[in-house]
Amino acid sequence: MEEEAYPALDQLSDRTSTNNLKRVRVIKGRLVALNRRVQKVRNEFEHLLDDDIDMAQMYLTDKLATLQSEGLVHGSEEETDDDEEDEILMGGAIDENMSSKSSTVAASDLKPNVEELEMLLGAYFVQIEGILNKLSTLHEYVHNTEDYINIVLDDKQNQLLRMGLVISTATFMITSSVVAMGFLSINIRIPLFDFGTHKQWFLAAGGCSVCSVFLYIVAILVLKWFRFLG
Repeated sequence: MEEEAYPALDQLSDRTSTNNLKRVRVIKGRLVALNRRVQKVRNEFEHLLDDDIDMAQMYLTDKLATLQSEGLVHGSEEETDDDEEDEILMGGAIDENMSSKSSTVAASDLKPNVEELEMLLGAYFVQIEGILNKLSTLHEYVHNTEDYINIVLDDKQNQLLRMGLVISTATFMITSSVVAMGFLSINIRIPLFDFGTHKQWFLAAGGCSVCSVFLYIVAILVLKWFRFLG
């Protein structure tokens, strides 16, 4: 899991793409499921280590020997000639008697030395704790990577918004200049046509263009002043 997760997270941090996001999402799902299973196993081991009776039940050989010494285990060849109905009735009574006596023996008589088993389970418990700590560290690394990706995406979104604002401002200024030049191009007879020249029209159109550029620069400076642009 670590050999697959850390390179995928580093690759996602270097380059945010759809494929990398899908890959990390799959790894995160597997990580959550594995963490849940390891936590469940850890809780079971902790419960066993806290209860000597449960650990004593794991000594199956000693338990069987104790049951045999109490006469709770019988051979399968006894009373083979009895009727089938009698076997069912007697079997139910024997099973009930065995279960009651077995529980009594398990609770009172089965108290072997569990130090060896406790040491073995303790060693496994330490290993499980180490695995759980590694999974927790990996889970935290995934969360940190997600926070970093969200910051990067927010920054990209802000850049797109700023670019859209700049383009909208430029479009407005260009449209204003085009409207002004179109107004001067209207074919209406005015006294200016009697003594004017084409040079005057070009000067007027150029003046409108220069004014548009100047107003655009002023608008950008105003937006930066109000911190709408970085």
